[in-house]
Amino acid sequence: MILPDRARLRQSVNRIIAHLLEIRLFWDEPTLVLRAQWSLIVENGRLLKQLMLPALILSLPFAAFYFWPTPKWRGETVIVLGVDGMDPAFVERHWDSLPNLKALRDDGYFGRLQTTNPPQSPVAWSTFITGLDPDRHGIYDFVERDPQTRALFSSMSKTEEPKYVLPIGQYLLPLSSARVSTLRRGIPFWQTLAEHGVPVMVQRMPVNYPPEKAGLALSGMGTPDLMGTLGTFTFFTDDPVEIAREVSGGRIVKTQVSNGQALLNIEGPANPLRKDHAPTLVRMVIKLTDDVASVHLGDQTVSIKQGEWSNWLSADFVLIPHISKVRGMVRMFAKQLRPGLEIYVSPVNLDPAKPALPISYPARFAAEAENEIGPYSTLGIPEDTSALRQEVLTLSEFREQAELVLQEETKLLDYSLKRFAGGFLFFYFSSVDQNSHVLWGKHEDELLKVYREIDACVGKVRRAQPNAKLIIISDHGFTTFDRAVNLNTWLKQNGFAQQAYAVGLNALYTKLRKPLREKLLAWQDRDNGSKVIDSVTETHPTAANKWVAPDFLVGYAAGYRASWQTGLGETPETLIDDNTDRWIADHCVDPRLVPGVIFSSDKIPPKAMRLQDVTAAVLQQFGIKPPDGYIMAAR
Repeated sequence: MILPDRARLRQSVNRIIAHLLEIRLFWDEPTLVLRAQWSLIVENGRLLKQLMLPALILSLPFAAFYFWPTPKWRGETVIVLGVDGMDPAFVERHWDSLPNLKALRDDGYFGRLQTTNPPQSPVAWSTFITGLDPDRHGIYDFVERDPQTRALFSSMSKTEEPKYVLPIGQYLLPLSSARVSTLRRGIPFWQTLAEHGVPVMVQRMPVNYPPEKAGLALSGMGTPDLMGTLGTFTFFTDDPVEIAREVSGGRIVKTQVSNGQALLNIEGPANPLRKDHAPTLVRMVIKLTDDVASVHLGDQTVSIKQGEWSNWLSADFVLIPHISKVRGMVRMFAKQLRPGLEIYVSPVNLDPAKPALPISYPARFAAEAENEIGPYSTLGIPEDTSALRQEVLTLSEFREQAELVLQEETKLLDYSLKRFAGGFLFFYFSSVDQNSHVLWGKHEDELLKVYREIDACVGKVRRAQPNAKLIIISDHGFTTFDRAVNLNTWLKQNGFAQQAYAVGLNALYTKLRKPLREKLLAWQDRDNGSKVIDSVTETHPTAANKWVAPDFLVGYAAGYRASWQTGLGETPETLIDDNTDRWIADHCVDPRLVPGVIFSSDKIPPKAMRLQDVTAAVLQQFGIKPPDGYIMAAR
């Protein structure tokens, strides 16, 4: 008989007890908190008699395993910095400008880190989180499709509305709670660490929304804005040319200046308490005097000049007057005040001081950080590349906004280091990735500035924790994006449209195998004779993931990538187009072309390293033996 892992068995027993007691038990050190709960229950004899006895009976067969000592934290300290999109070749070109990374290389190790297939951030970080490949953790893209309707949905999480509501007039009062859950399968490695008594702090880990209930955690990529999207900006203008066009990732809203004043309605979430789910609104008043705008939002008044960014402003969206409201926050940019008015308003971020959705564990953790460092972005991807791509922001304006994000990340790192007292710390930086998408290959000096700021953060970490084991990883590297491939158009032109379709940036759904694969690999660009696709890899998902998994993963050649239309399942007229978008670089290609990086303060034997090898190495640092093959068991 093979007995389950003791820590996971403990977790299962706790869930049984929690269900019987109709309470939820979460902890940093499970045994200590459980004992506290038991002693509380013992004081109430009636509750003990009614509820605790059934729980005790169910748990008796497991008691020996439950209370048997498990390995405890011995004082080890490991810090992992996740730098999304850091490219090894870029680093190698600029060693002299990156002294802290260079010193880490000289003292320890630097090498290439094998990314996942496909090499997309949600996929790669999910593999790092769980030690599982995509076929087992079930994340293959930013978006996935319902196989019956082909409707798209976010691959990272889902929200279920309250099951029971009470209709009263025009309102719907919930009698049960809404539920947000992750779609990623597998057990996060830091949950295993916490179960072994290791203090853990996980800051902005991608694909950790809602955050796992272990240690201290702040959610990262995948965290929505208050409207439930991954980021929807608003651009207010009185320019008739701007008003006439539609944009993706945001809205252009007509405004009018009258007597030096403009009224701007900021749209918030659809009202879940109304039967018609009408959108909520907050009114912002702009009063213009010469080259200065006086902005009034709720009880806040700030002055901003043309070309300036504001600080974060709170925005309360009323659900039921005088009874219920939800709070968000926005940052605005006065693009132009005169002669015309152009105001950019960021996506409505969740306010970390009073988040309407679960963005931290414990719930107070986000507010504690805000109280220490001030308001900060909570959106999963806070750099607004959509506004740049839609020419609402110029490149220099986008760089200013991205720099504000990096300053917030740096403050959050300072706060984390101040609070961290040993154990395990993960900290994530988004700035290299988002800047690389729009700077790569054409603005090397600007991109190097971002790398240098990350390098300075590395130095800060080494000074604050000189004895810690430090590991730096990226999920993938970068290459140019010169040609946009309309894969569904190719399928249609080659007679496969009835048997195959593409959705997302690397996914292909079909029951065909050999003939389609061979033709895709033989595809050459008619304009230049170049190979379009380097690899077509068949997936082998678990039974639980089969419904969502693509049949093939398409690995594009360098310079090529699925078009934005392909990502949405569309079929444009043209086969391949020149990429004229502001998004000039990418990584959704053959994974061999875009390896990530790994730095370590320890020497690492020279071998091919995968993301799941890093997962295993972290566990080993704390004396926890990972399963054979560096793959952790699925949940």
